Amino acid sequence: MVRKKICIITGSRAEWGLFYPLADEIRRHRNEFLLRIIATGAHLSSDFGFTYKEIERDGFKINRKVKMLLSGDTEEVIAESVSLGIKTLSGALRALKPDLAVLLGDRFEIFAAAASCFFLKIPIAHIHGGELTAGSLDDSMRHAITKIASMHFVSTDTYRKRVIQMGENPGTVFNVGALGLDNIRNLELLKRKEFEEKTSFKLGGKNIMVTFNPLTSEEKEVTREQFKNLLETVDELPDTKIIFTKPNPDMYSSVITGLIDGYVSKNKERAVSFASMGRLLYLSALQFMDAVIGNSSSGIIEVPSFSIPTVNIGDRQEGRVKPGSVIDAEGTVESIGVALRKAFSWRFRKACEDVENPYGNGNAARRIVMTIRKTDFSMPRKRFFDIKFNEKMMRQA
Repeated sequence: MVRKKICIITGSRAEWGLFYPLADEIRRHRNEFLLRIIATGAHLSSDFGFTYKEIERDGFKINRKVKMLLSGDTEEVIAESVSLGIKTLSGALRALKPDLAVLLGDRFEIFAAAASCFFLKIPIAHIHGGELTAGSLDDSMRHAITKIASMHFVSTDTYRKRVIQMGENPGTVFNVGALGLDNIRNLELLKRKEFEEKTSFKLGGKNIMVTFNPLTSEEKEVTREQFKNLLETVDELPDTKIIFTKPNPDMYSSVITGLIDGYVSKNKERAVSFASMGRLLYLSALQFMDAVIGNSSSGIIEVPSFSIPTVNIGDRQEGRVKPGSVIDAEGTVESIGVALRKAFSWRFRKACEDVENPYGNGNAARRIVMTIRKTDFSMPRKRFFDIKFNEKMMRQA
């Protein structure tokens, strides 16, 4: 039996955290598959903690390290990084000759990888397609990757319908849930004392995590203003410890990183920040949080499984399916303050205990691999799947 080469391409620490259970599941089927890994983007940057080492600590071999991330966070730098990524990733893919490339999400590194695969005629399995994030340029890149990909592993039925609406054949679109929940189900999380020892940070009676990303579809000052408003609001919380997770390399990410560094330097007893926590520290931390605040997809997908509130700021995640534990807030001090008071209220916290996570039960990796096992890799040319519209629908449009 000829084993098929499955190539995972990862560009950030958060993405690898989601990929881990899938990589492990592919490895379990080594009699059928040869796993290949390409690490690129922030994984190879000292500013973001050289997170390729986390992949290696997990016991995986990185077959190619591909540099594409240029210094800076302006529009021009990101565009040039994508250009470089297409060139360098194409070389790595030509050398590895995978039968299938597996891409996750919507970041610019993955957009570059999709373009490379397209021209090299390498089929793509895309994870987390069909989602909406109105406040981010990632939205358009995600949909572009969907149109290039041959297989689609989505996380809710709503997203499956959206991918089909984009002209993808229903037979290639599978709702498997979110990979992030596999980690919650499978990892043995740290006890409080272990967590404090590993982070050198003592938790308090009340603890919050702040995870905020740039609003790349807006001007830079919008990101700065919203994050400053967030800091002003949490600074007023009495007897509260704060854990900051720094953003990935995105347009305007240095704005947030600079503000975090400034705040932590003035509040060392109260606050700590991490360029990369890794999945074990991050998920372990969530056990001890009273709320998560920011605009990260994790606050919507993974955090609800811990039965704690998420305060989702601004419109970066507008369009995502949101569990009942998520409170939306505008980026103003007043709106964030109102949302936090609701999050800390006894009634809302009690309600979070009964929230059902719409992103699955933590079995996504197995479902993905079972589907790939049944797939004919000599896929025919993609054809646009037309949905039949009636006249009433067309008039409403």
